[in-house]
Amino acid sequence: MEIVKTDILIIGSGIAGLSLALRLKDLGEITILTKKRAFETATSLAQGGIACVMGEDDNFELHINDTLIAGDGLCKKEVVELVVKSAPERIKELIKWGVNFDKDPENPEKFHLTLEGGHSRRRILHVGDYTGRVIENVLIERVLQENNIKILEHCFVVKLLVENLLKPSKILGALVLDLTHIKPVIFLAKVVALCTGGAGKVYLYTSNPDTATGDGIALAYQVGCRIANMEFVQFHPTCLYHPKAKNFLISEALRGEGAVLLNAEGKRFMHKYDPVRKELAPRDVVTRAIDMEIKKTGAECVYLDISHLPSDYIKRRFPFIYETCLKFGIDITSQPIPVVPAAHYLCGGIYTNIWGQTDIPNLFAIGECTCTGLHGGNRLASNSLLEALVFSYQASLKIRELWKELKDMPFKEPLIKELTVKEIKEEKVFISHNWDLIRKIMWDFVGIVRSLKMLEFAQKRIEFIKKEIKENWPGIYLDLDTMELKKIAIVAELITRSALQRLESRGTHYLIDYPYKRDIYQKDTIISKNF
Repeated sequence: MEIVKTDILIIGSGIAGLSLALRLKDLGEITILTKKRAFETATSLAQGGIACVMGEDDNFELHINDTLIAGDGLCKKEVVELVVKSAPERIKELIKWGVNFDKDPENPEKFHLTLEGGHSRRRILHVGDYTGRVIENVLIERVLQENNIKILEHCFVVKLLVENLLKPSKILGALVLDLTHIKPVIFLAKVVALCTGGAGKVYLYTSNPDTATGDGIALAYQVGCRIANMEFVQFHPTCLYHPKAKNFLISEALRGEGAVLLNAEGKRFMHKYDPVRKELAPRDVVTRAIDMEIKKTGAECVYLDISHLPSDYIKRRFPFIYETCLKFGIDITSQPIPVVPAAHYLCGGIYTNIWGQTDIPNLFAIGECTCTGLHGGNRLASNSLLEALVFSYQASLKIRELWKELKDMPFKEPLIKELTVKEIKEEKVFISHNWDLIRKIMWDFVGIVRSLKMLEFAQKRIEFIKKEIKENWPGIYLDLDTMELKKIAIVAELITRSALQRLESRGTHYLIDYPYKRDIYQKDTIISKNF
């Protein structure tokens, strides 16, 4: 079996992985693995922008407080303070790397700041309504200029390799399926960083890219890392509802600029659910309101209307959304946009400290695959790209500190038997059926509104599917769908188990059996694998 040695192995090519690589470029050889093409990430799809205190009427305490309120009592205040106060420096880095945020047309010396749900001030820096795409392209371009950083596409990480299988003690690398040359490869590394993004594809409807199957979380769980707060799946209130539109998000920034929500009867309804903040309430509030309106009226969607604003302004401020909707026959300058909620962001994940360290020495995790304590029970809009930047910086500081000892250490090969890579013999319909079944179970029973009965039903069904996978498709297969199926089954189980542990309604976790919040009797729901 081929063995590749690299000083630092980064799994994932979004903002977390790319920025970490750039920060560590002088330490040695860095390899970035991505299971599809480098730009196929959640970062690329981020429309809104990055939250940062910039306005004269804003300050750190306001941003901290907004984050704590959105997190519904579960944020770690010290982490929130770290992220918010680090934001200006991290934004300066992005600008230095080449990201040109929009300037205020009335004052070109200042940035144009927009408003989103849960924010008390305008503090979102953006590039039109395609901020993430610009950031992704800029970072990839910078990475490609570095001789000691490689991006290897179409590489699926099957499992992490650790020193002691019975009680994992140190990361050694990863077993990877090279989907281009159809072969397994062992990557040995002194440091491994999981930057694999979220798990939206575990749900039937999601704003996430097809790559978001929770791989990093499953990988970390399998080697004994603690996984925290998986019950907190944030559903974005407004995804475009159209039979031919796939995963297209309608940015929260529209509501920040004055868009209003209408039910099937054309009437505003948010005042009934949050009389003060209305459309600018946090995402969990808006999402449940939309869910209630759809169920009450029997309609398939609600509508987001920004047509009362000047047409030229809408086209200038939201060019990507305007052009995309127009392709589907919707002119947002003159008609409302049909929208529905969709799984958007995972607030829980791999448990890390403020340096991005996991429970396994020299294994780091950064970005949406983690639970750092920043988001608590519900993420404040536009804090996600910021979190990835801040924690890639934090991780880089710790890795540099550790590198004094690690750099001269020899690579250690794990004990691993020769592997057989199999082909799917039967019809792929068996794989696609289980894929769809897991996603439908999660949407129907572990979705926006939950009950203990629903969760227990989901748990039993997912356990049955996991058993079927183990019996029928053991080992490594050439087929990416089959390998991802194994990962989403694990992640679906973790979300469901976590949801059953939290007997209250808080943040994005709404349990009809317990519609109230308890006094904080449990900060985090923790799951770890017993060896």
